[in-house]
Amino acid sequence: NSKGFIFPSCCSARYGLAFLSSYGFFVAYALRVNLSVAMVDMVNSTHDTSGNHSSSVCSGHSSPTQGWILGSFFYGYILTQVPGGYLASRFGAKWLMGLGILGTVIFTLLTPIAADLGAGYLIAVRVLEGIGEGVTFPAMYAMWAAWAPPMERSRLLTISYTGAQLGTVIALPLSGEICFYLDWTYIFYVFGAVGLLWFVLWALLVFNSPNTHPRISERERLYITTSLKNELSSSGGHIPWGSIVTSRPLWAIVIAHFSYNWTFYTLLTLLPTYMSDILGFSIQQNGMLSALPYIGCGLLAVMGGQVADYLRESCMYPTVAVRKAFSIAGMIGPAVFLVAAGYTGCNYILAVTFLTVSSSLGGLSASGFNINHLDIAPSYAGILLGITNTFATIPGMVGPVIASALTKQKTIEEWQTVFYIAAGINLFGATFYTLFGKGTVQPWAVSSSYSHGD
Repeated sequence: NSKGFIFPSCCSARYGLAFLSSYGFFVAYALRVNLSVAMVDMVNSTHDTSGNHSSSVCSGHSSPTQGWILGSFFYGYILTQVPGGYLASRFGAKWLMGLGILGTVIFTLLTPIAADLGAGYLIAVRVLEGIGEGVTFPAMYAMWAAWAPPMERSRLLTISYTGAQLGTVIALPLSGEICFYLDWTYIFYVFGAVGLLWFVLWALLVFNSPNTHPRISERERLYITTSLKNELSSSGGHIPWGSIVTSRPLWAIVIAHFSYNWTFYTLLTLLPTYMSDILGFSIQQNGMLSALPYIGCGLLAVMGGQVADYLRESCMYPTVAVRKAFSIAGMIGPAVFLVAAGYTGCNYILAVTFLTVSSSLGGLSASGFNINHLDIAPSYAGILLGITNTFATIPGMVGPVIASALTKQKTIEEWQTVFYIAAGINLFGATFYTLFGKGTVQPWAVSSSYSHGD
Protein backbone atom coordinates (compact mmCIF):
# COMPACT_ATOMS: atom_id res chain seq x y z
CA ASN A 1 0.00 0.00 0.00
CA SER A 2 1.21 3.50 -0.76
CA LYS A 3 2.06 6.12 1.82
CA GLY A 4 -1.28 7.90 1.60
CA PHE A 5 -3.16 5.09 3.32
CA ILE A 6 -2.64 6.02 6.94
CA PHE A 7 -5.04 3.25 7.91
CA PRO A 8 -6.91 0.51 6.03
CA SER A 9 -9.06 2.02 3.33
CA CYS A 10 -11.59 -0.81 3.41
CA CYS A 11 -13.50 0.40 6.46
CA SER A 12 -12.99 4.11 5.94
CA ALA A 13 -15.85 6.54 5.46
CA ARG A 14 -14.49 7.86 2.17
CA TYR A 15 -14.34 4.39 0.62
CA GLY A 16 -17.84 3.73 1.94
CA LEU A 17 -18.89 6.85 0.05
CA ALA A 18 -17.07 5.64 -3.08
CA PHE A 19 -18.93 2.32 -3.11
CA LEU A 20 -22.34 3.76 -2.26
CA SER A 21 -22.02 6.46 -4.92
CA SER A 22 -20.92 3.74 -7.34
CA TYR A 23 -24.17 1.91 -6.58
CA GLY A 24 -26.01 5.22 -7.16
CA PHE A 25 -24.48 5.64 -10.62
CA PHE A 26 -25.25 1.98 -11.30
CA VAL A 27 -28.93 2.78 -10.70
CA ALA A 28 -28.77 5.97 -12.76
CA TYR A 29 -27.30 4.25 -15.82
CA ALA A 30 -29.42 1.12 -15.52
CA LEU A 31 -32.51 3.36 -15.59
CA ARG A 32 -31.05 5.27 -18.52
CA VAL A 33 -30.49 2.28 -20.84
CA ASN A 34 -33.41 0.02 -19.90
CA LEU A 35 -35.76 1.97 -22.15
CA SER A 36 -33.74 1.20 -25.28
CA VAL A 37 -34.30 -2.50 -24.63
CA ALA A 38 -37.93 -2.18 -23.58
CA MET A 39 -38.63 0.00 -26.62
CA VAL A 40 -38.31 -2.95 -28.99
CA ASP A 41 -40.96 -4.88 -27.09
CA MET A 42 -43.20 -1.90 -26.35
CA VAL A 43 -43.40 -1.02 -30.02
CA ASN A 44 -44.25 -4.62 -30.89
CA SER A 45 -46.65 -5.30 -28.06
CA THR A 46 -48.84 -2.56 -29.49
CA HIS A 47 -49.02 -4.48 -32.80
CA ASP A 48 -48.81 -8.01 -31.54
CA THR A 49 -51.28 -9.29 -28.97
CA SER A 50 -50.57 -13.01 -29.24
CA GLY A 51 -47.79 -12.67 -26.64
CA ASN A 52 -45.33 -14.02 -29.19
CA HIS A 53 -41.93 -12.58 -28.21
CA SER A 54 -39.87 -13.93 -31.09
CA SER A 55 -41.33 -11.33 -33.44
CA SER A 56 -39.44 -8.60 -31.59
CA VAL A 57 -36.02 -9.64 -32.81
CA CYS A 58 -36.26 -8.28 -36.31
CA SER A 59 -39.40 -6.22 -36.56
CA GLY A 60 -37.88 -3.22 -34.81
CA HIS A 61 -37.75 -0.73 -37.66
CA SER A 62 -37.46 2.50 -35.75
CA SER A 63 -40.06 5.15 -36.38
CA PRO A 64 -39.17 8.83 -35.92
CA THR A 65 -41.20 8.79 -32.67
CA GLN A 66 -38.86 6.18 -31.24
CA GLY A 67 -35.88 8.41 -31.89
CA TRP A 68 -37.64 11.26 -30.09
CA ILE A 69 -38.49 9.06 -27.13
CA LEU A 70 -34.91 7.79 -26.79
CA GLY A 71 -33.42 11.25 -27.33
CA SER A 72 -35.83 13.04 -24.99
CA PHE A 73 -33.79 11.98 -21.95
CA PHE A 74 -30.88 14.20 -23.03
CA TYR A 75 -33.09 17.28 -23.34
CA GLY A 76 -33.87 17.07 -19.63
CA TYR A 77 -30.34 16.00 -18.74
CA ILE A 78 -28.61 18.97 -20.39
CA LEU A 79 -30.88 21.47 -18.58
CA THR A 80 -29.83 20.63 -15.04
CA GLN A 81 -26.03 20.34 -15.40
CA VAL A 82 -25.02 23.88 -14.38
CA PRO A 83 -27.96 24.39 -11.99
CA GLY A 84 -26.98 21.06 -10.40
CA GLY A 85 -23.44 22.27 -9.74
CA TYR A 86 -24.74 25.54 -8.34
CA LEU A 87 -27.34 23.93 -6.07
CA ALA A 88 -24.79 21.43 -4.76
CA SER A 89 -22.45 24.26 -3.76
CA ARG A 90 -25.30 26.13 -2.03
CA PHE A 91 -27.39 23.42 -0.37
CA GLY A 92 -25.10 20.41 -0.08
CA ALA A 93 -24.56 17.51 -2.42
CA LYS A 94 -26.06 14.65 -0.41
CA TRP A 95 -29.75 15.45 -0.86
CA LEU A 96 -29.29 16.77 -4.38
CA MET A 97 -27.73 13.48 -5.52
CA GLY A 98 -30.23 11.47 -3.43
CA LEU A 99 -33.36 13.26 -4.64
CA GLY A 100 -32.08 13.43 -8.23
CA ILE A 101 -31.86 9.65 -8.44
CA LEU A 102 -35.02 9.15 -6.36
CA GLY A 103 -36.88 11.35 -8.87
CA THR A 104 -35.54 9.26 -11.73
CA VAL A 105 -36.64 6.09 -9.92
CA ILE A 106 -40.18 7.41 -9.38
CA PHE A 107 -40.56 8.38 -13.04
CA THR A 108 -39.17 4.98 -14.04
CA LEU A 109 -41.92 3.29 -12.00
CA LEU A 110 -44.44 5.48 -13.81
CA THR A 111 -43.11 4.59 -17.29
CA PRO A 112 -45.57 1.73 -17.98
CA ILE A 113 -48.53 4.00 -17.10
CA ALA A 114 -47.15 6.78 -19.29
CA ALA A 115 -46.65 4.32 -22.16
CA ASP A 116 -50.33 3.34 -21.93
CA LEU A 117 -51.36 6.98 -22.07
CA GLY A 118 -49.37 7.63 -25.26
CA ALA A 119 -46.04 8.75 -26.73
CA GLY A 120 -46.37 12.32 -25.46
CA TYR A 121 -46.58 11.16 -21.86
CA LEU A 122 -43.65 8.82 -22.36
CA ILE A 123 -41.52 11.64 -23.74
CA ALA A 124 -42.50 13.86 -20.79
CA VAL A 125 -41.52 11.15 -18.29
CA ARG A 126 -38.15 10.68 -20.00
CA VAL A 127 -37.43 14.42 -20.00
CA LEU A 128 -38.22 14.48 -16.27
CA GLU A 129 -35.91 11.50 -15.71
CA GLY A 130 -33.18 13.41 -17.52
CA ILE A 131 -33.78 16.44 -15.32
CA GLY A 132 -33.40 14.26 -12.21
CA GLU A 133 -30.27 12.55 -13.49
CA GLY A 134 -28.68 15.76 -14.74
CA VAL A 135 -27.79 16.82 -11.19
CA THR A 136 -26.06 13.56 -10.21
CA PHE A 137 -22.59 14.09 -11.69
CA PRO A 138 -22.23 17.75 -10.64
CA ALA A 139 -23.51 16.85 -7.15
CA MET A 140 -21.02 14.03 -6.83
CA TYR A 141 -18.10 16.22 -7.89
CA ALA A 142 -19.13 18.76 -5.24
CA MET A 143 -19.26 15.89 -2.74
CA TRP A 144 -15.77 14.66 -3.66
CA ALA A 145 -14.39 18.19 -3.30
CA ALA A 146 -15.06 17.82 0.44
CA TRP A 147 -14.24 14.12 0.77
CA ALA A 148 -11.35 13.15 -1.52
CA PRO A 149 -7.78 13.82 -0.35
CA PRO A 150 -5.97 15.27 -3.41
CA MET A 151 -3.62 12.30 -3.71
CA GLU A 152 -6.49 9.80 -3.69
CA ARG A 153 -8.75 11.54 -6.19
CA SER A 154 -8.10 9.21 -9.12
CA ARG A 155 -8.67 6.13 -6.98
CA LEU A 156 -11.86 7.30 -5.30
CA LEU A 157 -13.48 8.89 -8.34
CA THR A 158 -12.83 5.97 -10.67
CA ILE A 159 -14.46 3.58 -8.17
CA SER A 160 -17.35 5.98 -7.87
CA TYR A 161 -17.99 6.27 -11.62
CA THR A 162 -17.44 2.67 -12.58
CA GLY A 163 -20.96 2.08 -11.31
CA ALA A 164 -22.13 3.83 -14.47
CA GLN A 165 -20.31 1.31 -16.69
CA LEU A 166 -21.60 -1.61 -14.62
CA GLY A 167 -25.15 -0.27 -14.80
CA THR A 168 -24.92 -0.30 -18.58
CA VAL A 169 -23.32 -3.76 -18.70
CA ILE A 170 -25.78 -5.45 -16.38
CA ALA A 171 -28.97 -3.61 -17.38
CA LEU A 172 -28.70 -4.32 -21.13
CA PRO A 173 -28.65 -8.15 -21.00
CA LEU A 174 -30.82 -8.31 -17.86
CA SER A 175 -33.54 -6.10 -19.40
CA GLY A 176 -33.54 -8.44 -22.38
CA GLU A 177 -34.04 -11.47 -20.11
CA ILE A 178 -36.81 -9.78 -18.08
CA CYS A 179 -38.50 -8.75 -21.33
CA PHE A 180 -38.32 -12.32 -22.56
CA TYR A 181 -39.50 -14.20 -19.45
CA LEU A 182 -41.93 -11.71 -17.85
CA ASP A 183 -42.92 -8.69 -19.90
CA TRP A 184 -41.44 -5.28 -20.57
CA THR A 185 -43.21 -3.48 -17.70
CA TYR A 186 -41.23 -5.53 -15.19
CA ILE A 187 -37.96 -3.99 -16.40
CA PHE A 188 -39.09 -0.74 -14.85
CA TYR A 189 -40.39 -2.31 -11.63
CA VAL A 190 -37.26 -4.38 -10.97
CA PHE A 191 -34.80 -1.54 -11.52
CA GLY A 192 -37.12 0.87 -9.70
CA ALA A 193 -36.99 -1.35 -6.60
CA VAL A 194 -33.19 -1.55 -6.76
CA GLY A 195 -33.16 2.26 -6.93
CA LEU A 196 -35.43 2.68 -3.89
CA LEU A 197 -33.12 0.45 -1.83
CA TRP A 198 -30.17 2.64 -2.84
CA PHE A 199 -31.99 5.78 -1.72
CA VAL A 200 -32.63 4.37 1.77
CA LEU A 201 -28.97 3.42 2.21
CA TRP A 202 -27.79 6.79 0.86
CA ALA A 203 -30.11 8.75 3.18
CA LEU A 204 -28.93 6.84 6.25
CA LEU A 205 -25.21 6.37 5.61
CA VAL A 206 -23.91 9.40 3.70
CA PHE A 207 -23.00 12.89 4.93
CA ASN A 208 -21.97 16.10 3.15
CA SER A 209 -18.53 16.44 4.71
CA PRO A 210 -16.13 14.60 7.01
CA ASN A 211 -16.93 17.13 9.75
CA THR A 212 -20.66 16.32 9.73
CA HIS A 213 -20.21 12.52 9.63
CA PRO A 214 -21.14 11.03 13.03
CA ARG A 215 -19.33 7.70 12.64
CA ILE A 216 -16.05 8.71 10.96
CA SER A 217 -12.86 8.03 12.93
CA GLU A 218 -11.16 11.17 14.22
CA ARG A 219 -7.98 10.06 12.46
CA GLU A 220 -9.62 9.87 9.05
CA ARG A 221 -11.45 13.15 9.58
CA LEU A 222 -8.19 14.95 10.31
CA TYR A 223 -6.41 13.23 7.44
CA ILE A 224 -9.01 14.39 4.91
CA THR A 225 -9.48 17.92 6.22
CA THR A 226 -5.73 18.55 6.57
CA SER A 227 -5.05 17.32 3.04
CA LEU A 228 -7.63 19.79 1.67
CA LYS A 229 -6.52 22.73 3.85
CA ASN A 230 -5.02 24.86 1.05
CA GLU A 231 -7.29 23.69 -1.72
CA LEU A 232 -10.72 25.01 -0.80
CA SER A 233 -12.00 28.57 -1.09
CA SER A 234 -13.34 30.32 1.98
CA SER A 235 -15.46 32.82 0.10
CA GLY A 236 -18.74 31.39 1.33
CA GLY A 237 -21.57 31.91 -1.13
CA HIS A 238 -19.73 33.99 -3.72
CA ILE A 239 -19.08 32.22 -7.03
CA PRO A 240 -16.57 33.85 -9.44
CA TRP A 241 -18.59 33.22 -12.62
CA GLY A 242 -16.42 35.55 -14.70
CA SER A 243 -13.18 33.80 -13.80
CA ILE A 244 -14.78 30.40 -14.30
CA VAL A 245 -16.12 31.12 -17.78
CA THR A 246 -12.86 32.70 -18.95
CA SER A 247 -10.61 29.99 -17.52
CA ARG A 248 -8.49 28.40 -20.26
CA PRO A 249 -7.78 25.16 -18.34
CA LEU A 250 -11.57 24.75 -18.02
CA TRP A 251 -12.09 25.13 -21.79
CA ALA A 252 -9.37 22.53 -22.32
CA ILE A 253 -11.52 20.11 -20.29
CA VAL A 254 -14.67 21.16 -22.19
CA ILE A 255 -13.09 20.34 -25.57
CA ALA A 256 -11.66 17.02 -24.30
CA HIS A 257 -14.96 16.01 -22.68
CA PHE A 258 -16.95 16.86 -25.82
CA SER A 259 -14.56 14.89 -28.06
CA TYR A 260 -14.43 11.85 -25.83
CA ASN A 261 -18.21 11.69 -25.50
CA TRP A 262 -18.64 11.91 -29.26
CA THR A 263 -16.96 8.52 -29.61
CA PHE A 264 -18.53 7.18 -26.43
CA TYR A 265 -22.15 8.05 -27.27
CA THR A 266 -21.84 7.09 -30.92
CA LEU A 267 -20.61 3.68 -29.79
CA LEU A 268 -23.15 3.41 -26.95
CA THR A 269 -26.17 4.00 -29.16
CA LEU A 270 -25.00 2.40 -32.40
CA LEU A 271 -22.84 -0.56 -31.42
CA PRO A 272 -25.83 -2.95 -31.45
CA THR A 273 -26.80 -1.64 -34.92
CA TYR A 274 -23.26 -2.10 -36.23
CA MET A 275 -23.09 -5.61 -34.82
CA SER A 276 -26.34 -6.69 -36.44
CA ASP A 277 -26.04 -4.81 -39.80
CA ILE A 278 -22.35 -5.33 -40.56
CA LEU A 279 -21.23 -8.30 -38.45
CA GLY A 280 -24.55 -10.16 -38.63
CA PHE A 281 -25.03 -10.96 -34.93
CA SER A 282 -28.42 -11.81 -33.49
CA ILE A 283 -29.88 -9.81 -30.60
CA GLN A 284 -29.01 -12.56 -28.08
CA GLN A 285 -25.32 -12.65 -29.07
CA ASN A 286 -25.50 -8.90 -29.35
CA GLY A 287 -26.42 -8.39 -25.68
CA MET A 288 -23.30 -10.12 -24.40
CA LEU A 289 -20.94 -8.73 -27.02
CA SER A 290 -22.28 -5.18 -26.67
CA ALA A 291 -21.45 -5.44 -22.97
CA LEU A 292 -17.77 -6.32 -23.53
CA PRO A 293 -16.60 -2.77 -24.33
CA TYR A 294 -18.15 -1.47 -21.10
CA ILE A 295 -16.66 -4.20 -18.94
CA GLY A 296 -13.24 -3.35 -20.39
CA CYS A 297 -13.80 0.37 -19.91
CA GLY A 298 -14.81 -0.07 -16.26
CA LEU A 299 -11.86 -2.34 -15.46
CA LEU A 300 -9.30 -0.05 -17.05
CA ALA A 301 -10.84 3.00 -15.37
CA VAL A 302 -10.42 1.51 -11.89
CA MET A 303 -6.94 0.10 -12.59
CA GLY A 304 -5.93 3.38 -14.21
CA GLY A 305 -7.10 5.28 -11.13
CA GLN A 306 -4.84 3.20 -8.90
CA VAL A 307 -1.86 3.69 -11.23
CA ALA A 308 -2.48 7.44 -11.68
CA ASP A 309 -2.45 8.15 -7.95
CA TYR A 310 0.54 5.87 -7.42
CA LEU A 311 2.47 7.91 -10.02
CA ARG A 312 1.45 11.20 -8.38
CA GLU A 313 2.04 10.13 -4.80
CA SER A 314 4.90 7.63 -4.75
CA CYS A 315 6.75 8.63 -7.93
CA MET A 316 6.16 12.36 -7.43
CA TYR A 317 4.98 12.96 -10.99
CA PRO A 318 3.23 16.31 -11.34
CA THR A 319 -0.56 16.01 -11.51
CA VAL A 320 -0.73 17.82 -14.84
CA ALA A 321 1.65 15.31 -16.49
CA VAL A 322 -0.40 12.37 -15.22
CA ARG A 323 -3.72 13.93 -16.33
CA LYS A 324 -2.36 14.63 -19.82
CA ALA A 325 -0.73 11.22 -20.24
CA PHE A 326 -3.95 9.44 -19.27
CA SER A 327 -6.03 11.73 -21.49
CA ILE A 328 -3.78 11.09 -24.51
CA ALA A 329 -3.83 7.32 -23.96
CA GLY A 330 -7.59 7.42 -23.29
CA MET A 331 -8.41 9.42 -26.43
CA ILE A 332 -5.86 8.61 -29.12
CA GLY A 333 -5.86 4.89 -28.23
CA PRO A 334 -9.61 4.54 -28.85
CA ALA A 335 -9.33 6.60 -32.07
CA VAL A 336 -6.70 4.27 -33.55
CA PHE A 337 -8.61 1.07 -32.73
CA LEU A 338 -11.93 2.51 -33.86
CA VAL A 339 -10.52 3.25 -37.31
CA ALA A 340 -8.87 -0.19 -37.37
CA ALA A 341 -12.23 -1.82 -36.61
CA GLY A 342 -13.56 -0.40 -39.88
CA TYR A 343 -10.92 -2.35 -41.82
CA THR A 344 -11.43 -5.81 -40.37
CA GLY A 345 -13.71 -6.86 -43.23
CA CYS A 346 -15.87 -9.75 -42.09
CA ASN A 347 -13.44 -11.01 -39.50
CA TYR A 348 -15.93 -10.45 -36.71
CA ILE A 349 -13.65 -11.71 -33.92
CA LEU A 350 -11.10 -9.06 -34.86
CA ALA A 351 -13.82 -6.41 -35.21
CA VAL A 352 -15.22 -7.10 -31.75
CA THR A 353 -11.69 -7.22 -30.31
CA PHE A 354 -10.80 -3.83 -31.79
CA LEU A 355 -14.06 -2.22 -30.64
CA THR A 356 -13.54 -3.63 -27.15
CA VAL A 357 -9.93 -2.43 -26.99
CA SER A 358 -11.04 0.98 -28.26
CA SER A 359 -13.68 1.38 -25.59
CA SER A 360 -11.48 -0.10 -22.84
CA LEU A 361 -8.63 2.32 -23.48
CA GLY A 362 -11.22 5.08 -23.19
CA GLY A 363 -11.51 4.09 -19.53
CA LEU A 364 -8.05 5.55 -18.92
CA SER A 365 -9.38 9.04 -19.56
CA ALA A 366 -11.32 8.69 -16.29
CA SER A 367 -8.03 9.55 -14.57
CA GLY A 368 -7.26 12.23 -17.16
CA PHE A 369 -9.35 15.27 -18.12
CA ASN A 370 -12.39 13.64 -16.55
CA ILE A 371 -11.46 14.49 -12.96
CA ASN A 372 -9.25 17.48 -13.73
CA HIS A 373 -12.07 19.76 -12.48
CA LEU A 374 -11.13 18.83 -8.91
CA ASP A 375 -7.47 19.68 -9.51
CA ILE A 376 -8.04 23.19 -10.86
CA ALA A 377 -10.91 24.38 -8.64
CA PRO A 378 -12.10 21.94 -5.97
CA SER A 379 -14.45 24.48 -4.37
CA TYR A 380 -16.35 24.89 -7.62
CA ALA A 381 -15.85 21.38 -9.03
CA GLY A 382 -19.60 20.74 -9.27
CA ILE A 383 -20.15 23.92 -11.28
CA LEU A 384 -17.15 23.19 -13.52
CA LEU A 385 -18.41 19.70 -14.21
CA GLY A 386 -21.87 21.12 -14.94
CA ILE A 387 -20.32 23.39 -17.56
CA THR A 388 -18.19 20.72 -19.26
CA ASN A 389 -20.98 18.13 -19.10
CA THR A 390 -23.44 20.54 -20.73
CA PHE A 391 -21.17 20.68 -23.78
CA ALA A 392 -20.36 16.98 -23.50
CA THR A 393 -24.05 16.04 -23.68
CA ILE A 394 -24.40 17.59 -27.15
CA PRO A 395 -22.64 14.64 -28.85
CA GLY A 396 -25.22 12.36 -27.22
CA MET A 397 -27.94 14.29 -29.03
CA VAL A 398 -26.12 14.95 -32.32
CA GLY A 399 -23.54 12.16 -32.79
CA PRO A 400 -25.89 9.20 -33.23
CA VAL A 401 -28.19 11.23 -35.52
CA ILE A 402 -25.30 12.13 -37.82
CA ALA A 403 -23.98 8.57 -37.71
CA SER A 404 -27.39 7.11 -38.63
CA ALA A 405 -27.70 9.60 -41.48
CA LEU A 406 -24.26 8.57 -42.79
CA THR A 407 -24.99 4.82 -42.70
CA LYS A 408 -28.14 4.72 -44.86
CA GLN A 409 -26.90 1.89 -47.13
CA LYS A 410 -25.45 -0.13 -44.22
CA THR A 411 -22.09 -0.59 -45.98
CA ILE A 412 -18.67 -0.98 -44.36
CA GLU A 413 -17.41 2.14 -46.21
CA GLU A 414 -20.11 4.26 -44.58
CA TRP A 415 -19.19 2.97 -41.14
CA GLN A 416 -15.53 3.75 -41.88
CA THR A 417 -16.56 7.38 -42.40
CA VAL A 418 -18.37 7.39 -39.03
CA PHE A 419 -15.28 5.93 -37.34
CA TYR A 420 -12.95 8.44 -39.06
CA ILE A 421 -15.07 11.39 -37.91
CA ALA A 422 -15.06 10.14 -34.31
CA ALA A 423 -11.30 9.50 -34.43
CA GLY A 424 -10.62 12.96 -35.88
CA ILE A 425 -12.67 14.67 -33.17
CA ASN A 426 -10.81 12.65 -30.52
CA LEU A 427 -7.41 13.63 -31.92
CA PHE A 428 -8.37 17.29 -31.87
CA GLY A 429 -9.62 17.04 -28.27
CA ALA A 430 -6.48 15.29 -27.05
CA THR A 431 -4.24 17.87 -28.73
CA PHE A 432 -6.16 20.84 -27.35
CA TYR A 433 -6.15 19.42 -23.82
CA THR A 434 -2.43 18.66 -23.98
CA LEU A 435 -1.71 22.26 -24.96
CA PHE A 436 -3.95 24.07 -22.47
CA GLY A 437 -4.69 21.71 -19.55
CA LYS A 438 -3.44 22.52 -16.03
CA GLY A 439 -3.05 20.42 -12.90
CA THR A 440 -2.95 22.89 -10.02
CA VAL A 441 -5.58 24.94 -8.20
CA GLN A 442 -6.27 28.12 -10.16
CA PRO A 443 -5.77 31.45 -8.33
CA TRP A 444 -9.44 32.45 -8.69
CA ALA A 445 -10.55 29.25 -6.99
CA VAL A 446 -8.86 30.17 -3.69
CA SER A 447 -8.55 33.92 -4.21
CA SER A 448 -10.64 34.98 -1.24
CA SER A 449 -8.19 33.50 1.24
CA TYR A 450 -5.48 35.89 0.02
CA SER A 451 -7.64 38.97 -0.19
CA HIS A 452 -8.17 39.12 3.56
CA GLY A 453 -4.51 39.90 4.00
CA ASP A 454 -3.43 36.61 5.54
